Amino acid sequence: MALRILIADDHDMVRDTLAMFLETDGTAQTLMAKNLDEALKSMRTNGPFDLVLLDYTMPGMKGLEGLKEALLISGGHPVGIISGTGTRLIAEQALEMGAMGFLPKTMPAKSLVNAIKFMAAGEVYAPVGFMSGKEDPPETDFEKTLSEREKQVLRGLMGAKSNKEIARDLELQEVTIKLHVKTLCRKLSAKNRTDAAIMARDAGFV
Repeated sequence: MALRILIADDHDMVRDTLAMFLETDGTAQTLMAKNLDEALKSMRTNGPFDLVLLDYTMPGMKGLEGLKEALLISGGHPVGIISGTGTRLIAEQALEMGAMGFLPKTMPAKSLVNAIKFMAAGEVYAPVGFMSGKEDPPETDFEKTLSEREKQVLRGLMGAKSNKEIARDLELQEVTIKLHVKTLCRKLSAKNRTDAAIMARDAGFV
């Protein structure tokens, strides 16, 4: 009997490529979703699946919050994460939360497909090279424009801290933090501090 796999990713090419590889040899039947809402809806109406694969940065994920939601409604069936930007730390957190595996999109398509089948069979999968840190991306595109200090301030925003609290944590003046927040919003094209924090979370920034 063919495996039933739900692939949730906002990139058409990723979804189509994986589906094509999985369906060619007849071992799997795939369903698609392009954001978290669609994935959760499909899990409720078409589930259970042998494996649900969620893209870490697709709309609605809010970092690993989306994984938490999917695990709640999966009824104990495997849920894995696929990511183009995730770091080893994110992979470790995902596995700790109960993910069946973490797949970097840098893996060759054939290896990805084998890993997906492995996870659908109930085996936890995480590539050794990636988990050892050897293949860690030096930094994501999202971070490249930010200074070290801006990254620290951004982490404060992600923790929903006020300027005053961030200033105290970093031993800086509140007015300096205010300035950094302004620069951050400009660099990230964020409407406000909350928007900047959401964008950072969606981009896999930790």
